[in-house]
Amino acid sequence: MGLLPFTFAGLVVASVIYSMPFVVQPLQQAFTAIGDKPLEAAATLRASPWDTFFTVVLPLARPGFITATVLGFAHTVGEFGVVLMIGGNIPGKTQVLSMAIYNHVEAMEYANAHWLAGGMLCFSFLVLLVLYSRGWNRPT
Repeated sequence: MGLLPFTFAGLVVASVIYSMPFVVQPLQQAFTAIGDKPLEAAATLRASPWDTFFTVVLPLARPGFITATVLGFAHTVGEFGVVLMIGGNIPGKTQVLSMAIYNHVEAMEYANAHWLAGGMLCFSFLVLLVLYSRGWNRPT
């Protein structure tokens, strides 16, 4: 009885850990871009640290949170190695799009693999288009 290997929960945990750099960097940049002035202004108004965090820092860092969420999700969608090692390739349980492409190539069904890969390529361009058109890729 394994707790996480070859389960969907294990796949999610492993993918989140593996995608952490794509999440941490936009968040770090968003928090750095806030600067000291808003925090000092909140301190002069006697705001508690928690109040400052929830009413000043989080709203100002919102674009960074959106960027981090989208990039982490997009990176996880195309992941192959972690999916294969932790989740396996159990149809209907832990099989994801990248594994489906792999299965089509192994079965020499190249047309199906190309369609899936093209769909993933379009998805990645769409994600980048949305990020850049909305300006979510830049901290405030």
